[in-house]
Amino acid sequence: MNSLKVGDKVVYPNQGLGVVEDIREQLYNGERFKIFHLRILCNNTLVLVPTASAQEIGIRRPNSNAAIKEVFSFIRNGEVDIRTNWKGRYKEHLNLMKSGSLLDLALVLKSLYCLSRVKPLSFREKKMMEKARELIVSEVSEATDLSASRVERKVHDSLTHYFRGIKARLTS
Repeated sequence: MNSLKVGDKVVYPNQGLGVVEDIREQLYNGERFKIFHLRILCNNTLVLVPTASAQEIGIRRPNSNAAIKEVFSFIRNGEVDIRTNWKGRYKEHLNLMKSGSLLDLALVLKSLYCLSRVKPLSFREKKMMEKARELIVSEVSEATDLSASRVERKVHDSLTHYFRGIKARLTS
């Protein structure tokens, strides 16, 4: 992550797309640290991240078109197993959201979407599904130069395509 420069776009796990506004050295407890100043685009929040911690946190560059095609292929055709135990399912999904991987976000979105077609989601799961969709749409929109509304439509079409012919398998 030391190759990031001011103006570079990055993905901050579970927060979304951001831009490197500044890179500064700052003194903290007598030690000098190089700090990324990241502006999260969806809510205009400024986040300060030590450069040494950026990779551990999961900050990464937006995905390539090839990775995005793989994500849409998974949404349209990949299988999902849905745990019936709410607590276990929620914890698993929370960990996937924190990973920051676009494919993990797609797995969360797809499994919650499929579950919502079988039974009502809890409030927390509805919010998580919305957040996963928002994060996918923002990254794909930025990486492909498609409008957010077009990406949203593509995500929706991919999800409905999957669900037409396949029922989610419920496991405990």
